[in-house]
Amino acid sequence: MPHSDLQPELLLSLYRSMLRIRHFEEKLAEGVLAKEVRTPCHLYVGQEAVAAGICEGLTKEDRVFGTHRSHGHYLAKGGDMNALMAEIYGKKTGCSGGHGGSMHIIDTEVGFAGAQPLVAGTIPVAVGSALAAQIREEDSVTVVFFGDGAVEEGVFHEAMNFAGLRKLPLIFVCENNLYSSHLHIDERRAMNNIYETGKLFNMGAMRVDGNDVVALYEAGRRAVSEARSGQHSVIIEAMTYRLRGHVGAIDYLKDQDVTDIRDVNELGEWRDRDPIQRLKKEILEDEAATEEELHTLEEEVLAEVEAAHRFAQESPFPKAEEFAEFVYPAKN
Repeated sequence: MPHSDLQPELLLSLYRSMLRIRHFEEKLAEGVLAKEVRTPCHLYVGQEAVAAGICEGLTKEDRVFGTHRSHGHYLAKGGDMNALMAEIYGKKTGCSGGHGGSMHIIDTEVGFAGAQPLVAGTIPVAVGSALAAQIREEDSVTVVFFGDGAVEEGVFHEAMNFAGLRKLPLIFVCENNLYSSHLHIDERRAMNNIYETGKLFNMGAMRVDGNDVVALYEAGRRAVSEARSGQHSVIIEAMTYRLRGHVGAIDYLKDQDVTDIRDVNELGEWRDRDPIQRLKKEILEDEAATEEELHTLEEEVLAEVEAAHRFAQESPFPKAEEFAEFVYPAKN
């Protein structure tokens, strides 16, 4: 539905944020398929609305933690695109100095506190971040993104309990794309009701259409307000879908010779619910921008992505003797 009550600047900011993520990932997919990129990549194509909508309502001081699929979270929080592309290419100019690759990215200057590949691995760290903010009486919230598979780890429930007990300034954002790697949620859970877990721990709890960026922005703003004021922690379950495979760059709708565990009709249905095209339609209906203005905006984003790609290609690799940096030797 149209969102004519929102400022055109906000709608365009959300649109740009999603475009930056989408075109970054599509360019990265080219590098993966060409074997220029050798680090495993879990692409965020299809889920852009979650990162864009939630991060739009955060301040620079608010902290975000990610997962193995966090290029979108990093970019939406304000991370440097050149540094991200270079990191994934394994270059010294990357945000982790070329040491981390796709799944270990960080930019504390903008509040992206870090991502790592262990399922649910950043959830307890985010609890520590929120607890520290509470003890120091900082005016900041912590947001931790994770997939539906993470809720099957014991640490998720331990973290929820502690956050609920202490009313931490913490927002749990579950990106429920229905699959934990290759296993559908109906084969893993007795009920598909993750957000209701929050009610057990005295939290704010909501389920949102994960392909509606404006709905996510509004849910995020509400959650931030409640968490920042000390009312309670919040869990947001965003119902979304990844349009490429669990890992790698194959587009299963375009390459029918490659099989995916998911049904091709299911893929097609979710492709029709593309969050970027959905917002574009709303912007045009609201007359927040013209078709020509949106085309110009997209061309600017494409130019930014191309520049980041060139930066990554032209940047040097770390020297061999530098690979021991940040590695601590065992004490005798």
